[in-house]
Amino acid sequence: MDLDHWNSLNRNITACKACPRLVAHCREIATTKRKAFRHWSYWGRPVPNFGDPQARLLIIGLAPGAHGANRTGRMFTGDRSGDWLYRALFRAGFSNQAGSTSREDGLQLLDCAVTAICHCAPPGNKPSRTEISQCRPWFEQTVDIGKARVFLALGQIAWKGVLDEFLKRRWYEGRRPEFAHAAQVALSDDRWLIGSYHPSQQNTFTGRLTEPMFDGIFGTVNRLLNGAQ
Repeated sequence: MDLDHWNSLNRNITACKACPRLVAHCREIATTKRKAFRHWSYWGRPVPNFGDPQARLLIIGLAPGAHGANRTGRMFTGDRSGDWLYRALFRAGFSNQAGSTSREDGLQLLDCAVTAICHCAPPGNKPSRTEISQCRPWFEQTVDIGKARVFLALGQIAWKGVLDEFLKRRWYEGRRPEFAHAAQVALSDDRWLIGSYHPSQQNTFTGRLTEPMFDGIFGTVNRLLNGAQ
């Protein structure tokens, strides 16, 4: 994949203004801020993809956190969900470090990239169906220019969005598989879709998702990638 295409895609994502409600919300959050981050200059706009353009693992989240990625400008960076994700990626060998605090912290992903179904932080963390649809071309292009063999959907909304795209591409045919933690779907040409509970505080604080459970997901990912080589 041409790195120029990846960078061009990210520039276009960042400049997107297709959803006025989300554009306004991101700017409002960036202006009002959270007290703990009052000295930060918030990103406050669509958050681009992050990671290795040649990655065989593509992770798909829901949307940037209002005071996480919407603040830092990098997917899953600056909040507890990101802390969980990048610790797990480090343990599994997909990143060079476990921490994720800012775009300048030196974090690099290895054979892994991160995107989202919605690139703007939505009110209440709930984008509308129309907003998800408006953002879908970015996911289509991310898949088109990448080399992913394993797609990891974090949460039910990401699972649905990814499946919608793969059904359209006819990478999967048959009864629509239901979302579940550790669900595996074989796609065409030795590709795989994996489901995981999202590492949100709602799931991690309640014990619905534990670190051993999350590590198990990436163990499965590594086995599938090794088998696909």
